[in-house]
Amino acid sequence: MASSSRLPGFFQLPPQERAQRVAELVGLNDEERALLAGAHDQDLARSDRMIENVIGTYALPLAVATNMQVNGRDVLVPMAIEEPSVVAGLSYAARMAREGGGFNAMTDEPLMIGQIQVLNVPDLHAARFRILAARQRLLDHANALDPVIVSLGGGARDVEVRVFEDGSVPMLVVHLIYDARDAMGANTINTAVEALRPLIVELTGGRVGLRILTNLADRRLARASCVVPRETLAQEGCSPEEGVTRILEAHAFAVADPYRAATHNKGVMNGIDAVAIATGNDWRALEAGVHAYAAREGGYRPVTSWERNADGALVGTIEIPLAVGTVGGATRVHPMAGLALKILGVQSARELAGIMAAVGLAQNLAALRALAMEGIQRGHMKLHARQVAISVGAEGEQVDLVAARLSEEGVVRPDRAEAILRELREA
Repeated sequence: MASSSRLPGFFQLPPQERAQRVAELVGLNDEERALLAGAHDQDLARSDRMIENVIGTYALPLAVATNMQVNGRDVLVPMAIEEPSVVAGLSYAARMAREGGGFNAMTDEPLMIGQIQVLNVPDLHAARFRILAARQRLLDHANALDPVIVSLGGGARDVEVRVFEDGSVPMLVVHLIYDARDAMGANTINTAVEALRPLIVELTGGRVGLRILTNLADRRLARASCVVPRETLAQEGCSPEEGVTRILEAHAFAVADPYRAATHNKGVMNGIDAVAIATGNDWRALEAGVHAYAAREGGYRPVTSWERNADGALVGTIEIPLAVGTVGGATRVHPMAGLALKILGVQSARELAGIMAAVGLAQNLAALRALAMEGIQRGHMKLHARQVAISVGAEGEQVDLVAARLSEEGVVRPDRAEAILRELREA
């Protein structure tokens, strides 16, 4: 363990020296030091400009999910994720939905919300009216900050004011509605609400507190739908009708119980997060927005819906806030993010959001099918067995041999993997 985490001047060191300092402090061995130093100098230099106190780089597997068809276009979906079965599940579910015509997706205009908290306001309601009366003045001031985005058709669109007078701290909250175009928009919107501070003080006579965007981007929704022919659900001994029924029963569980809904929505985000990471988007912001949207009516609910249509087929829909970008941030800085966007072949942030919504719906279908028909562990543990085999030192064909034995025995544990690996090496 480090003797002290107090490291004056640490941030001023180059990454290689920081890594050496950490290695000395925590007692890394030669193999561990080599692992930490494994990044290419170019990657290390780029990472050092992206975040603080860089000592190395951390790679995730980059995969491509197949079979996706969105709005009539075939799409290869790049995914950066470490969890087994996610990519396979998405590819399988996409093939099922493909039988019904693939996914249809649509998105709202890329409107984001910046918030300005106003405190110590002498008259909350009168101040609200003054702000609304000065709407155009506020919009003009915000738009003057970024003529480029305005020239592209974006910029400040509207001003709203909410009054909170019943809590312990009465306040006004001003919303600046902003069209971010193909950017996620955080930096642009934060700059805009910061610049509006003096005008808001003048109009309200109050004190401005926080100025920041909200990740509950409920003006920037993405929707997707699919039809899954009932014949594709005739699996695991189920008739087509029973297959549809089992999916509907699994969905009903999430509607009824927030404990189940949390895991239901986590499955949706498995796919969305993986695409967000691959394309350099802020998956943490997406998580916050989606889960807040799931609780917007006072109770936590699933973000997907499943029903049976008149033909007996399974119909799925999803509606979620997805504030993603194809320009700016890591999408511009990280070369792999640019490569992922090229693989997707998207031309705009709205197209990317539509594909990500379809990915979330497909991922949910994959999870519900596995849960309702075969049990989540059977397929997942087969893939997890490979990770366990690798973790105990299996190499090459040993990985598959150890994983196969673990799966056959139904005991996917490191101690059993070690024993099987010893047997193979002694044979």
